[in-house]
Amino acid sequence: MLLSGGNPQIPKGYGDLPVQTYIAAMPGWKRGLGERLDAIITDTVPGVTKAVKWNTPLYGLDGHGWFTAFHCMTKYIKVTFFRGSQLTPIPPEPSRQPDVRYLHIPESGAFDEAQFADWALQASRLPGEKL
Repeated sequence: MLLSGGNPQIPKGYGDLPVQTYIAAMPGWKRGLGERLDAIITDTVPGVTKAVKWNTPLYGLDGHGWFTAFHCMTKYIKVTFFRGSQLTPIPPEPSRQPDVRYLHIPESGAFDEAQFADWALQASRLPGEKL
């Protein structure tokens, strides 16, 4: 079942399986991008842990909390960096929460994979969120 914006409704769970279930349920072009985001994070951050909460894949490190997540919106995928204001360069989209920053990736938009990998690595080295 898809929620608003085409976001998959996936039960809460920890580990790779719930994340892969979420990605497999992503509609259309979003599925390929979800697979790519997951692969970049997994390849870039050794020992990354994964979960799905609130119909959102989360990525973190044991004992350090969550550092990034992504979510399907109608026209883009919204990537959340929980300590995004501390990344260099700062991800482009602001949040009401001063430390959170977003990256919006539309279907037709250019996606800088190298920059994303660098942000994921930087974010993994900062204290994460306890969600």
